[in-house]
Amino acid sequence: MNSVTSKDGTTIAFEKFGQGPPVILVDGAFVYRAIDPWANQFAGELADRYTVYTYERRGRGNSGDTAPYAVAREIDDLAALIEHAGGTAHVVGLSSGAVLALDAAASGLPITKLALYEPPFIVDDTHEPRADDYLDHARKLIADGRKGDAIAHALTKTVFLPAEMVDEMRAQPFFAAMEAVGDTVAYDGEIMDGLMSGNPLPTDRWNAVTTPTLVLYGGASEQWMHNAAHALAETLPTTATPQISGLDNQTHEIAADILAPTIDKFFTD
Repeated sequence: MNSVTSKDGTTIAFEKFGQGPPVILVDGAFVYRAIDPWANQFAGELADRYTVYTYERRGRGNSGDTAPYAVAREIDDLAALIEHAGGTAHVVGLSSGAVLALDAAASGLPITKLALYEPPFIVDDTHEPRADDYLDHARKLIADGRKGDAIAHALTKTVFLPAEMVDEMRAQPFFAAMEAVGDTVAYDGEIMDGLMSGNPLPTDRWNAVTTPTLVLYGGASEQWMHNAAHALAETLPTTATPQISGLDNQTHEIAADILAPTIDKFFTD
């Protein structure tokens, strides 16, 4: 693996695949290579046309971390990767990573095109909102050293998995790798704070975005995910020339070989 150094001195680990214009993938909650090979699969789909960077967000895997956490520090991490990639890059964001990528674009990072898959907003009554005390409770579990409980809290209260399923997951060998990044539950919780409330999206958070943006959702995902994508596309300023598209038969667990051609077409148009 390779690494870059973020503004606060944190080491951010990444892998690089292929040859061509740079594309950086921003993962959602929990995800890093010890848990899920999806990022490498996605990179392989694009590696004949792009240089694809997959990185482990701070606090995960081979990347470092520096307290206190701030979303701005994660934006600095992405800035360091873009600089390493040559100064500009396309960016693909998944789930809460899509929201981080969107915040990065709003901050003025030199992102040439931005593709976002299913940012998990709750914008109406088609899904129960995240509890108001979710983030405070997550932080308390982490402060108490209960990282496994923090992961379970996130899986049941923001990923909305049944408690019985989460109990079964905790008995599996892979859960130890999830527990290892338990601190980051609060990180994604902060990124999503106020955006899973059942209320309309804020009108001022991304009004500085000028990056051409594609918002994607899975055709087989639940209605609240569809509504979230449409709400974002309607909220983005015209400077972002927002586009929206649904991918047939896909859910939040998007297939790499389905997402990649759609991304490629958007980046080359």
